[in-house]
Amino acid sequence: MSYLPFAIAGWLFFVGLYGVVTSRNYIHLTVCLTVMQSSTYVVLLAIGYRNGATAPIFAGISRSTKTVDPVVQALTLTDIVVSVVVVALLLSLTMDMFTRAKTVDPDEVRELSG
Repeated sequence: MSYLPFAIAGWLFFVGLYGVVTSRNYIHLTVCLTVMQSSTYVVLLAIGYRNGATAPIFAGISRSTKTVDPVVQALTLTDIVVSVVVVALLLSLTMDMFTRAKTVDPDEVRELSG
């Protein structure tokens, strides 16, 4: 078992976290959150990977054949869909804030009345 995917996932997470902490722009913040989210893809795929295994298609192969875990692949696809929805929501909120406050800097946004 290799620890390289987990190290890469940790690096991606901390790079994204650094960007979130130092961000002075809502669009930059959204991109950094996406980088943090991509670390979960790497972790999920590393968990489901099996060396020498085939795709999880069970038609025409014996039961003793090693296959990768299809549940982890489904979770990764679900994670991607959730990430796309979160990015779309955050960017739409950023666009709304820009039309109201004329800035995307969190320090320059005054309290919005609604």
